[in-house]
Amino acid sequence: MLRHILVGGLVSFCNISIHALMMALVVTVARKASAARTEHPAVRLIGVMIAAVSVLMMAHVCEVLVWSFAYFVVGAAPEGANLVYFAFVNYTTLGYGDIVPHRDWLLLGPLTAMNGVLMFGWSTAVIFEILRKAMDK
Repeated sequence: MLRHILVGGLVSFCNISIHALMMALVVTVARKASAARTEHPAVRLIGVMIAAVSVLMMAHVCEVLVWSFAYFVVGAAPEGANLVYFAFVNYTTLGYGDIVPHRDWLLLGPLTAMNGVLMFGWSTAVIFEILRKAMDK
């Protein structure tokens, strides 16, 4: 179990770092999109949200790829399993159950889900803050 927590903690730390870097990019992109001059405030708002959410989507995909690489390194999934799909199912807490980790790595699924929930919550908070600031202008 300690091995699971250490691997999950390391991958989560990598993903938190990726997310923090991408948040800096989101703020920069949102500021630039918000500074654009337009006669229609709705157009500016749409541009800001498209830019911000696009960057956040890239962050989440990168984070899923980190989990899939970790699954590969430790051999957490059955032979021939699509590791990116498996990571997406866990990260998003979808939990289809069509791919089940090896018994030696059962805790990686819940750790992946916990990391995904936290990253989605962080992203949601940032989206609402960007939306609030864009609407104030």
